[in-house]
Amino acid sequence: MKSLLAILACAAGLLASASSDAAEVRTLMTKALPQFPGQEATMLEVRYLPGDKDVAHRHDAHAFLYVLEGTIVMQLKGQAPVTLKAGDTFYEGVDDIHMVGRNASDTAPARFVVVLLKKAGAPVLTPVETH
Repeated sequence: MKSLLAILACAAGLLASASSDAAEVRTLMTKALPQFPGQEATMLEVRYLPGDKDVAHRHDAHAFLYVLEGTIVMQLKGQAPVTLKAGDTFYEGVDDIHMVGRNASDTAPARFVVVLLKKAGAPVLTPVETH
């Protein structure tokens, strides 16, 4: 129990030290996948206000993204950044580290949906150190 509390305190510290420019995230649905015991799908709506950005993180999931409005920049570790606009899609694998996630605009919001296929009950996002 003490180690669980230590892990939670560490995660809270990482999130607290994150930029206040982080995206707004709303869970739309979480659904068990009975054909894949121990797995679930989680659907999120993410909204970036102008200038918003995420901390470096991983999902430990298959993540499928669809841009609804605006323009965003995404970059996975070891890959070039990509700029996505409404109607574009993006994929992150289970082992990918998401280095950049941000609104490409300083004046207009951006919004997208993400579907995560992950272990049941696992967090949707884990911040990572990028040093």
